[in-house]
Amino acid sequence: MYPAVDEQDESYEAHHSHPSYIVPVVAPPTYGRPHIPSYAPPYISNSVRGPMIRTQRWSTGLCRCLDDPGNCLVTCFCPCVTFGLIAEIIDKGNRSCTCNGAIYATLLSLSGLACLYSCYYRSKMRAQYELPEAPCMDCLVHFCCETCALCQEYRELKNRGFDLSIGWEANRERQGQGAILSPVMSQTMTR
Repeated sequence: MYPAVDEQDESYEAHHSHPSYIVPVVAPPTYGRPHIPSYAPPYISNSVRGPMIRTQRWSTGLCRCLDDPGNCLVTCFCPCVTFGLIAEIIDKGNRSCTCNGAIYATLLSLSGLACLYSCYYRSKMRAQYELPEAPCMDCLVHFCCETCALCQEYRELKNRGFDLSIGWEANRERQGQGAILSPVMSQTMTR
């Protein structure tokens, strides 16, 4: 099809032995799905809305119960108190601490599965503060480690500025006052 090339020919060698000469490589066309090398990272589009990625982190770990020994003791012997305090803040005062604690205590005494009720509030809290479902699913955390889960949720709310002992209304008023009282800036320049 093509004429034979004699590589010993002077004109061929003079033309092709030049250091800047690059032999072009033509890749054959590919049809169908493009091959993505295994070392290439997957393409992630920002324009498509997928499941919400949680960017926040829990302020303390699940097994850091002794960071607040008082709450740890209360939660070990009477988890309904800690749960009631947590649920009132998460519900934004729709139900009182006493009501939530009584429901929890009733479920605990009748079925022993109050963890299913408290699991709902952990999920609700995670949604409010965009926290990850860590270290595993909420139901598993509460079923396997109820006391640790309640202590972690209590510490999380406390680290976010809530005083759980005063309830939702007092926290809302306290946070509202903080927004009203702003520092006064001096208008004069001093050296």
